[in-house]
Amino acid sequence: MRFRFAFLVALVPLLAACNSEPAETDPTATEGASIADSLAYDPNASTDSARMGKAGGVAVGGVALTADKTLAQNVEATPAFSRLAQAAKQTDLADRLAGEGPYTIFAPDNAAFNKLPYGAMAGLLKPESKDKLQGLVGYHIILSRLLAVDLRDGQELTTLNGQKIKIGVNGSKLTVNGANVTTPDVVSSNGIIHVIDKVLLPPAE
Repeated sequence: MRFRFAFLVALVPLLAACNSEPAETDPTATEGASIADSLAYDPNASTDSARMGKAGGVAVGGVALTADKTLAQNVEATPAFSRLAQAAKQTDLADRLAGEGPYTIFAPDNAAFNKLPYGAMAGLLKPESKDKLQGLVGYHIILSRLLAVDLRDGQELTTLNGQKIKIGVNGSKLTVNGANVTTPDVVSSNGIIHVIDKVLLPPAE
């Protein structure tokens, strides 16, 4: 309760004080990812992750992210996740995402971070905001391996920081707290990445 209130109190002045800037858009992003076409299963692969992953990996920001790498390595591998990687490094979550897992990350790309008001993320990256930043990043992480086909409309998932996020499924479109999943099922050796088009903000109680 105190964390959620403190987070919002700290974030609101940042948002109010910021000058609005046009959000950058990703021309390759769609309004939502297709669930039906998100999986490729290889029964001859040597590990569960490789078996669930697509041959050659999944392209995010022009870089193929592959099932032989950890979540931390795949986040680091593409420039499209540079802001997420920076935020994770400033907490202890980058090291955690390099560990055994499994985890599922609903991962905002840089275009999603650019939708925040100007200066908001800079404020959260300050050393004194480390706890708030860790809570924000943790709100995007689930302590299990969840592919798109495992998710159901109206399903609530408990995040790493103990708060809930809500899944939406409408036909072949997948959302989380209203954010579109633009690229699902980026399989890593210790979990799954689903790319989303908005940063998820922890709710107030």
